[in-house]
Amino acid sequence: QVQVVESGGGLVQAGGSLRLSCTTSGLPFDDYVMAWFRQDSGLEREGVSCISWSSGFTYYSDSVNGRFTMSRDRANNSVHLQMNSLKPEDTAMYYCAAYRVVEVTTQKSFCPYIRRDESTFWGQGTQVTVSS
Repeated sequence: QVQVVESGGGLVQAGGSLRLSCTTSGLPFDDYVMAWFRQDSGLEREGVSCISWSSGFTYYSDSVNGRFTMSRDRANNSVHLQMNSLKPEDTAMYYCAAYRVVEVTTQKSFCPYIRRDESTFWGQGTQVTVSS
């Protein structure tokens, strides 16, 4: 049984920091990507960051580049998202996703690894609220 579990959300003042974690188990593939998405009420889901599990290469959306850092912990099958200099517009539900590497795009995107719904596993989400 596949499990994707996020933790670490909360309430923080603008300019503060939070660290999100995501732990997986039972993934049915070896070469995959871990990614963070976020969605605020009434808005479309937005890709934030991704990391190749095999290479460790990380990628970020323009809106968080330079403020957020994604990392992996191979020993614990976990990834982390260190979020610094948080802004009120970072407020959202943050979701962790794991998906198979199938295709790579050169088009501008937060992540070059194309995600397919049929091979994506999602966590339940963790709320991040940044007050002004």
